Amino acid sequence: MPAFFSLAALLSSVFLLVCGNALVAVVAPVRASLDGFGDLEVGLLGSAYFVGMLLGALQTPALVRRVGHIRAFAAFVAVGGVAIDLLPSFEFPVAWLISRALVGFVLAGVYAIIESWINGFASNANRGALYAIYQIVNFGASSTGQLLMSGLDPTTLLPFTVGSAFYALSIVPLALTKADAPELPSVVRVNFASIRKLAPVSLAGSFIAGACNATSLSLAPVYALQIGVAPSKVPLFTSAIVIGSALGVYPVGRLSDRVDRRLIMAVMMAAGAAMEVALAVAQPQGLPLVVYGFLVGLTTFTLYTLAASIANDGAAPHEMVLISAGLLFVYCIAGIVSPTIASVAMRSYGPSALYWQNGACHAALAVFAGVAFHRAFAGLSYRRP
Repeated sequence: MPAFFSLAALLSSVFLLVCGNALVAVVAPVRASLDGFGDLEVGLLGSAYFVGMLLGALQTPALVRRVGHIRAFAAFVAVGGVAIDLLPSFEFPVAWLISRALVGFVLAGVYAIIESWINGFASNANRGALYAIYQIVNFGASSTGQLLMSGLDPTTLLPFTVGSAFYALSIVPLALTKADAPELPSVVRVNFASIRKLAPVSLAGSFIAGACNATSLSLAPVYALQIGVAPSKVPLFTSAIVIGSALGVYPVGRLSDRVDRRLIMAVMMAAGAAMEVALAVAQPQGLPLVVYGFLVGLTTFTLYTLAASIANDGAAPHEMVLISAGLLFVYCIAGIVSPTIASVAMRSYGPSALYWQNGACHAALAVFAGVAFHRAFAGLSYRRP
């Protein structure tokens, strides 16, 4: 029972923080447009956020090593809350870009801390299930935060105040928990070579997850519109992807606690690639489009959970912050680059290019994970107990 309450405290902090962040992520571009920012300036807000995340992923281990997990979490959240509160006070783009970069920096640090804490709390027998619950909380908080926007006026300070309040409240559950924090990292520099040696499938999986998740979430509405779906029906497709993601991650994570995770990754990514090829070829309408979207979310959005679980299965407790930060860094790099490539491909070759690109990425990863599983089964590489 104490273990349950400790995990509940961690997840409560995650829910509050992600809820506030999702609200601000929706209202910021809307408010920027209303304040007269240009399309390029609004677009750069998203880029600044991811640049901040990259820097946060690199700096988090050093901060955690210096002050510990809870103090580092509180420091990150305080900076993020101030950045959100001050955002509507400025009407020039540079200040907004700095603010969004700070929030991205904060979120990278918080994610690395929480994920390493959950992985330290877990064992190889339940890591997939616990990480899946964490992802479900993320999905639920993100949806809740976005829905809050419908009741708030973006021209006022209130949405930003509410978002900042969620940030502040997220400190409370974690600060009051009696759970022991994970071991401090013994080194503070992310070593990608070490992660690749420990779990090459995880590094590849994180990169593909960042590339395909960011591309799908940002361009799926464009795909639907370009194949002739009415604007009012587009949310049915995009919502189906999110619902599939939320429903698929726990059973897959739970199954991966019993069957080699690399085999599960290979099967799920192969199935997801097949659904994406079907979307590219058939360009379905109506219910079939919704079903395909659901199945894409159900299969492919389990990838980051599997990748993180594989990496942490073979890690020592003091390595977990470094691993979480490293995987997040790779995820963000791919998330910045891939949507641009996909948008250019869609402009040149049509809307199906989106799912040809994602399908090819997931198929390649399925082969890589399958080969890794085969080698492990043959006793040629690390094998999870």
